[in-house]
Amino acid sequence: MFLLIGLLRLLARLPLRFHYAMGAPLGWLAYLGSPRYRNRLRQNLRKSGLWADEADYRRILRANIVETGRQAAEFIPLWYRDAADVRALVRSCKGEEAVMEAHQRGRSIILLTPHVGCFEVAAIYAAFLLPMTVLYRTPHIPWVNRLVIGGRARSPMKLAPATVQGVRMLFRALKQGEAIGILPDQVPGYGEGVWVEFFGRPAYTMTLVGRLFASTNPAVFVALAKRLPRAAGYDIELQAVDADLKGNEGAQRLNDVLERTIRACPEQYLWGYNRYKHPAGAPPPPEGWEKPAQ
Repeated sequence: MFLLIGLLRLLARLPLRFHYAMGAPLGWLAYLGSPRYRNRLRQNLRKSGLWADEADYRRILRANIVETGRQAAEFIPLWYRDAADVRALVRSCKGEEAVMEAHQRGRSIILLTPHVGCFEVAAIYAAFLLPMTVLYRTPHIPWVNRLVIGGRARSPMKLAPATVQGVRMLFRALKQGEAIGILPDQVPGYGEGVWVEFFGRPAYTMTLVGRLFASTNPAVFVALAKRLPRAAGYDIELQAVDADLKGNEGAQRLNDVLERTIRACPEQYLWGYNRYKHPAGAPPPPEGWEKPAQ
């Protein structure tokens, strides 16, 4: 483990363009090597309707394969470089003033970072501005979990596992007027979500954001960290979410917000993620909706 971490730290020193060059073939290997993944990516993108014609669909598809590989490779510099160096990769942050103004007024902050662009760098950047606790899903493999914690813990943010204890950490942070970060398009477990639309299809959507929203009436922002061409870094755009996120209606409003964010950069969304899966034990989607893709 120590040798592996040492190797990752050495690799992290290499320019971002190296990791992007390594990530592009990784994306194609994953796409060509797994029919199940390939079919899910193609189906999710096609049914989103975010393409003008067949040529545009194929353009977005090819770009997305490469961007997905880059997302897999960029964790090395993001987790294993000095956090201040990672922050320097952010070239601009539009909307930062609104977040800081809300924080200075004493409001807690919920930062929504869906699987679009480099969501990791958005949370790292925010942690330099204000106290930040980020929810993460613990990998099932212990040594992988140690890598995740060892890498992410290098930044100023606190890590909250996706457990009862971790959720309590989020509520506590909000009540103390701090900020929290959540991947809002992760599929929740049984009893933690409701079926609402996401790009016109039934998606089991977390209710945690709504419960957190109801606890302290925080200011909510959605972050989009776009990868810039030629490995030039990232531009972050923060948009205020002016919607009531409580209850089932709030879960639908949450997905509507995420859709608008993804529409701004469909090439960099994680279309291969199994967003429409049916969690074990969860009730089926309401009648009239098609069976979700597995």
